[in-house]
Amino acid sequence: MPTTQAPTNWAGNITFSAARLHHPDSVDELRRIVSSADRVRVLGTGHSFNRIADTEGDLVSLDRLPHRVEIDPGKGTATIAAGMRYAHVAQALHAEGFALANLASLPHITVAGACTTATHGSGSDQRCLAAAVAALEIVGPDGEVTRFDRDEDRDRLNGAVVGLGGLGVVTAMTLDIEPTFDVAQWVWTGLPLDRLDDSFEEIFRAAYSVSVFTDWHSGEGVVWLKCRTDLPDPPEPEQPWLGARPANRHHHPVPAMPPLHCTEQLGAPGPWHERLPHFRPDFTPSNGDELQSELLLPRESASAAFAALRGLGDRIAPVVQVSEVRTVAADELWLSPAYGRDSVAFHFTWVPDHDAVIEVVGAMEEALLPLGARPHWGKLTTAAPERVLSSYDRAGDFAGLLAEHDPAGKFRNAYLEGYFPTG
Repeated sequence: MPTTQAPTNWAGNITFSAARLHHPDSVDELRRIVSSADRVRVLGTGHSFNRIADTEGDLVSLDRLPHRVEIDPGKGTATIAAGMRYAHVAQALHAEGFALANLASLPHITVAGACTTATHGSGSDQRCLAAAVAALEIVGPDGEVTRFDRDEDRDRLNGAVVGLGGLGVVTAMTLDIEPTFDVAQWVWTGLPLDRLDDSFEEIFRAAYSVSVFTDWHSGEGVVWLKCRTDLPDPPEPEQPWLGARPANRHHHPVPAMPPLHCTEQLGAPGPWHERLPHFRPDFTPSNGDELQSELLLPRESASAAFAALRGLGDRIAPVVQVSEVRTVAADELWLSPAYGRDSVAFHFTWVPDHDAVIEVVGAMEEALLPLGARPHWGKLTTAAPERVLSSYDRAGDFAGLLAEHDPAGKFRNAYLEGYFPTG
């Protein structure tokens, strides 16, 4: 039975407007819910910070659908239930000797939620998580299941994967997989931010996955290197590097937080899924103590972006908990912020003061949008929809895909209508 108590997102800054929240325990039940509803949206783990998942109609959670992980070693793929969390998918794959190429900082998020918003990890040669999708199964407005498949029509799949929830309810995804691998994680502290600019390539190609944390005001950063043990060695872990010092203790991305729930550091090797995220899956992140925003820019704009953010450092520092810099490889997904270009991503974890934060976000966007910045679809932004879409060459094609698969707008909401208005 559906519940009527108003749910909130993970951070608690959004209370959803849905009349009902459904937890179907089968795809057939889900199909009945969708076909009989006037308006439907899907709620994953609620790790979005805006109203992308909101609706005044029926909200559906896939958390009770049966888990499914079907590996095809010959094709190098695994078909999984889209509502599963990455932690559960990763554990199942690793148990059979397989891996995903990359993971986000949190393993708690659902596969469908992450892919439909183009969420990413880090790595100069690693694309966003959605780029691993080889096929989709989607329950459309009439309750029927449509399949998008790379082998049948690669371009349409590229349009559907980052779908913002507008094409229907994704029930299954086929993901590219590879043989399992081990990762060792090292941390260096006190990196002069000048080196972030003049040694950009050396820093972000020093390991399989690299993150730099800073507040843009102190003049220093902390570097996390996640190093595959089957690839060339990272910088000498016991020695200073680019002016930074090797850490002799575990660190949390937020300087004031204890590192108890972070993944193992200090070079201890372990399975990919226990090192690529920043946080362990057995730890449930706290609710209500942060907001987030993120902008992805062409990698060639990194230097100008560093200068702009350091220039705003005295405004950023009072309201930021930490900012993370990562790199993401180009992809072909129509609405991916890394579409068509190797990118540098600037992520911000803010204090939970919306008015103060949104003022600073606006100032940053005024400086970075002219450099080609694209906001993350699931986080805070002040940018007008038409300004955002002006940097997406395939935005018009996506609007056509929406009209084709959901002509009556069953899966639309105010967020989606703002970007892709009907009529």
